[in-house]
Amino acid sequence: MNAQERGLSKVAGTTARALPESLKVPGVRHRYIDTGRLRMHVAEAGAGSPLLLLHGWAKHWYMWRHAMPLLSDSHRVIAVDLRGSGWSDAPRSGYRTADLVDDTRALLDALGLDRIVLVGHDRGAAVAFQLALDDPDRVTHVVALNELHPYVDVRRVVRNAWRYLWTPFVETPLLGRFVLAHIPFFTRAWLRLGVTDRASMPADAVAAYVDVLRQPDIARAGEQHMYQVAYHEFIPMLRHPETRRLRPPALLLAGRADLFTPPAMPGDATPHGVDLRVEVVDGAGHHLPEERPDLVAAKIREHLKRI
Repeated sequence: MNAQERGLSKVAGTTARALPESLKVPGVRHRYIDTGRLRMHVAEAGAGSPLLLLHGWAKHWYMWRHAMPLLSDSHRVIAVDLRGSGWSDAPRSGYRTADLVDDTRALLDALGLDRIVLVGHDRGAAVAFQLALDDPDRVTHVVALNELHPYVDVRRVVRNAWRYLWTPFVETPLLGRFVLAHIPFFTRAWLRLGVTDRASMPADAVAAYVDVLRQPDIARAGEQHMYQVAYHEFIPMLRHPETRRLRPPALLLAGRADLFTPPAMPGDATPHGVDLRVEVVDGAGHHLPEERPDLVAAKIREHLKRI
């Protein structure tokens, strides 16, 4: 086993951290991929047609721990840690959605994957949508969870603007990284407020996310993820809804009780003539892969039958 596989190399100013034994999931294997842009950690399970899982803000591959075994009997399931998250490198810059799309494309190149199913949650769903718009020949299907779609109506967002009152605490330069690294109560509260049933976000899962975020480079990256969206991407997105047609069939799942991105915010996209369906999941909040993994896996399988 070489240094890269052991996670001992130093790339982009970040020394790799060892994956705790407590986060190991039976049947899931781990490795590091040098994409030429940065070194990325991936968790893989199963074999067959590839399916890439992109996590949301403040999380990492572990959020898919329940869904991966449910999908790996028929797919090669790949859960990646995005730039600045989990066990991937956390350089000081490169946190716009376009950067994350380029990272994902470089990862696919490094893995030798020409065509892929994209499944994303929250921030990862935004990356999935953008990659499908930019490079539609490379994406067969998109499944997005708990996120706005590219055709959102600004009026829907304005009516729900109060839901973003918490974000200045994590998107403001210097303040955001301090909160994430030194006030773990904030992240714990955000995670637990996002579910309808606390049992779906147990203490060990909360700790798995909070402990990683408390590391200085990851805290800085968590701040930068939110800063780029808030200060460089959000207003332009609302002023100019995506004019390109989303070619791959897409499914957006929204939790009925999602406190942060409720179904009323994205709405449907039918006026734009795209193959994008929005389905509401009753009795669930913002963390669908952990609250309703069986349903998420079933919806993915059903969606992949669409051509």
